[in-house]
Amino acid sequence: MKTAMRAKDSVRLGAIRLLQAAIKQREVDERIELNDTDVIGAIEKMLKQRRDSITAYESANRQDLADIEKFEVSVLQTYLPQQLTEAEVLSILEQVVVDTAASGIKDMSKVMAAIKPLVVGRADMGKISGLIKTRLA
Repeated sequence: MKTAMRAKDSVRLGAIRLLQAAIKQREVDERIELNDTDVIGAIEKMLKQRRDSITAYESANRQDLADIEKFEVSVLQTYLPQQLTEAEVLSILEQVVVDTAASGIKDMSKVMAAIKPLVVGRADMGKISGLIKTRLA
């Protein structure tokens, strides 16, 4: 935050302040101090909101606003852990399927519950959901 202030980078500073406000708001609402996993969840929620906004702005031909949102996405992504490669995700998925003895699509919720703590913040859960469906089908 201080670096953005010194560089007079108002867009980056705004994104960082939005993140801090979201974290503080959640702490106040729930009367807890967030741990790292909760903070990562807050960042992921903000990223999803930004991606939805980008889609809406681009469909409304507001490229200027979409560009601002894209920049905010890039700023927020710097605060997430290193993303897993697709091969790593598939390896984890295979291990979870073996561990849970999942045999069909009816076991999807069991697999999702087991894999989520292993990849939280390091992979897109929407993509993982699709991979699980493909694997169990």
